[in-house]
Amino acid sequence: MASLSRALRVATTCPRKRPAQGLGLQSRASVAGPTAEKNVPYQRTLKEEARGPAAAARGPSQPLPSTAEVVVIGGGSLGCQTLYHLAKLGVRGAVLLERERLTSGTTWHTAGLLWQLRPSDVEVELLAHTRRVVSQELEEETGLHTGWIQNGGLFIASNRQRMDEYKRLMSLGKAYGVEAHVLSPAETKVLYPLMNVDDLYGTLYVPQDGTMDPAGTCTALARAATARGAQVIENCPVTGIRVQTDDFGVRRVAAVETPHGSIQTPCVVNCAGVWASAVGRMAGVKVPLVAMHHAYVVTERIEGIQNMPNVRDHDASVYLRLQGDALSVGGYEHNPVFWEEVSDKFAFGLFDLDWDVFSQHIEGAVNRVPVLERTGIKSTVCGPESFTPDHKPLMGEAPELRGFFLGCGFNSAGMMLGGGCGQELAHWVIHGRPEKDMYGYDIRRFHHSLADHSRWIRERSHESYAKNYSVVFPHDEPLAGRNMRTDALHQELLQQGCVFQERLGWERPGWFSPQGVAPVLDYDYYGAYGHQAHQDCAYTRLLGDEYTFDFPPHHHVIQKECVTCRGAAAVFNMSYFGKFYLLGLDASKAADWLFSADVNRPPGSTVYTCMLNQRGGTESDLTVSRLAPGPEAGPLAPAFEGDGYYLAVGGAAAQHNWSHITTVLQDQKFRCQLIDNSEDLGMISIQGPASRAILQEVLDVDLSDSAFPFSTHQLVRAAGHLVLPRNLLLDTGGAYQLDLLPKLGPCPSPGSSVPGTWDLEKVRAMRLSFVGELGWELHIPRASCVPVYRAVMTAGAKHGLVNAGYRAIDSLSIEKGYRHWHADLRPDDSPLEAGLAFTCKLRSGVPFLGREALEEQRQVGLPRRLVCLTVEEKVPMFGLEAIWRNGQVVGHVRRADFGFAVDKTIAYGYIRDPSGQPVSLDFVKSGDYALERMGVTYTAQVHLKSPFDPDNKRVKGIY
Repeated sequence: MASLSRALRVATTCPRKRPAQGLGLQSRASVAGPTAEKNVPYQRTLKEEARGPAAAARGPSQPLPSTAEVVVIGGGSLGCQTLYHLAKLGVRGAVLLERERLTSGTTWHTAGLLWQLRPSDVEVELLAHTRRVVSQELEEETGLHTGWIQNGGLFIASNRQRMDEYKRLMSLGKAYGVEAHVLSPAETKVLYPLMNVDDLYGTLYVPQDGTMDPAGTCTALARAATARGAQVIENCPVTGIRVQTDDFGVRRVAAVETPHGSIQTPCVVNCAGVWASAVGRMAGVKVPLVAMHHAYVVTERIEGIQNMPNVRDHDASVYLRLQGDALSVGGYEHNPVFWEEVSDKFAFGLFDLDWDVFSQHIEGAVNRVPVLERTGIKSTVCGPESFTPDHKPLMGEAPELRGFFLGCGFNSAGMMLGGGCGQELAHWVIHGRPEKDMYGYDIRRFHHSLADHSRWIRERSHESYAKNYSVVFPHDEPLAGRNMRTDALHQELLQQGCVFQERLGWERPGWFSPQGVAPVLDYDYYGAYGHQAHQDCAYTRLLGDEYTFDFPPHHHVIQKECVTCRGAAAVFNMSYFGKFYLLGLDASKAADWLFSADVNRPPGSTVYTCMLNQRGGTESDLTVSRLAPGPEAGPLAPAFEGDGYYLAVGGAAAQHNWSHITTVLQDQKFRCQLIDNSEDLGMISIQGPASRAILQEVLDVDLSDSAFPFSTHQLVRAAGHLVLPRNLLLDTGGAYQLDLLPKLGPCPSPGSSVPGTWDLEKVRAMRLSFVGELGWELHIPRASCVPVYRAVMTAGAKHGLVNAGYRAIDSLSIEKGYRHWHADLRPDDSPLEAGLAFTCKLRSGVPFLGREALEEQRQVGLPRRLVCLTVEEKVPMFGLEAIWRNGQVVGHVRRADFGFAVDKTIAYGYIRDPSGQPVSLDFVKSGDYALERMGVTYTAQVHLKSPFDPDNKRVKGIY
């Protein structure tokens, strides 16, 4: 009989081999490895109920309908959950097609664990719904037992940082009623007598965690769905998706094709798991995921293990799942095996376990539960799972095809996230949007250039898998798939010590290190697959300093950037922003409907506004600038007929914005164009008391308040491509003595190179601020970014101008109370709840998307409000902290940072009245508040206005 100890000995004595690539259905097994049967540990699977090859040859389990409201493809956890929730929400004409039997793909071999606490408030809510469905609702509806077992969950901490992470989860759990307890090593030993606790720092115990049975759960879901009019058709593979193009050129789903006939339908939900990419290709839809082997082993009987909680020892990268009187042992390794050729014939299948890969989990498992060293291995379970570039599922309507939805890529968490995600996906299909904030799962988060970029998908998916059990630090950054999208200033800023962040492909400035250049190197796969791991990498060293829940060692560097912006000026490279043009005969109508604020103002105006969904939730915040029509086409001023608007949106959400606007234009049939100039334009922002003096030397326009008011924009010329007499050039690496430029006289025509004259580059200047200071944005053609940036830096040298990054923006903006989309402003937050009523044209009679929902909310009262809280103690906070009011938890922090001007920690979060009443301003003002950080509470003060410059004087240039 094989045992874990023997497996470890074999793996450590045999030569290391590179995991085989292109493995097809069977992977290589180490010839010296222990032997054990391949089989899942469940008493019942649907494999035993399959009717063999002859059944598939006879055709589907029931006749296909000719039409269906919705067709769900795939009968695993997500497909069954989605069908169940569609039926529960009243869709009677929904059909599920499964090519073999329910669960036959990846669901049948899943470990079925459910952990209630994750470092995401949305995921905590999704998990809670899954737990309700599996532990209560399905059995009440069907009388079938789903196989739910509530034996609790135990998270192991071997160091302080890991314990801090667990304490953060515990604090968040209090906002959602999740019971959790921090245990000492001695208390842990009492709870789990077989556990070695000698090396423990502590544990987190969640008594209501548990496990699910795949066959029992999916059978109950199918029974409940069909009772409500849905159909489940097995042995019916999908061979094609029929697509039609409507009169407006929009591609839409028309039908699903199978070997046994077609089903006409306007809506398909791709829940095909590992096979989702193949289904996507049938429809011309990109599905960015990869297939990997994922494994666990099942032990023989262990005396005394009965009723023990499931265990996650993240530092050992191993989990221990209770399996009756045995354990299932698995984890996430740094060198997983890719399934290169995904077979469409694979059903109820398992791979041979590669012990060379799996052995890295054994030592940690034996250390944690020493009895495993003497315990035999009953069976091995190694099956395919799908993994995505950011370890988040792929959901929502595909941007390439209307009516084609995704519910796949669940990174081996499809069972525990299935209930919550199935419900949200059903809402998405029926109402056009989910109820919760699902942006982090929305397929539209990926830029179209990345969604089918095989190297980026592979690298990022590998790193996400390998780091699945790593501590989730607030300022961690990926090392895989970097430098995919860089702007014109990337190399310029890199040489000045810029430490870059990555946001969905874009490299953007994080902060500027005085230690010199820190480039991001090509991905080394952490030394796996024969790659040479990077040694002494400057970027990795600086990133390692971020691996803390305290202030990082470079906290003072970010402080200097912030303080200089407040006292002098800072330049921010924001080129990664999305930059769109909305143009055409119906552009004005489209703008009225799309934007919550009144943007139909005279050309030259710029308006901060939101875009909402039908429920009144905020899909975006952005600036919209009204354009004057012109005959010449160019990146700054395209030619157009009718009306024109220039949109600047946050770069991380640019694809989401593009997709939202496109969907609205299609639904409303507006005759206008949406043009993406994000790659063609750069953007720098100069902010601070000295910004006017600096830019007055660079721009050929009067920057006084009367000539250039706040929230306006102008096409101006900037000292960029200069053609100067030799005696005016300084030996400063190409910098120019800009204070001499006014002496050169008037600027000749653009492009002139007459000796003794100078040439100015056209840019779009906007007087705006995102940090609460006097300042301007310069939107610059890509080719002119470097010279214009150098001109600004040269002019700013005598004023103390410095470079600053997004870490400074985070601090400065929260200090001023400016919202960040998808932090304190999300698709499930209304502008009224977020304190942005001023962005809504509710006093006018102009209809706009989401208006009815806002009017109803204003009439009945706000169920929650976003509040600002400050803490006197200088403790770092990052979000997820519990908000206490008068001794009760009333919410959690969405976003927090340290404000250097006010010298306090600042936090924003939504609070509710525990009585269920609307949250009034009196309720906000009357309470005594505290914030709980990692189990410790700190007295907090609530603010109705920004704690910094509440009268907005600095934005107006009043210092």
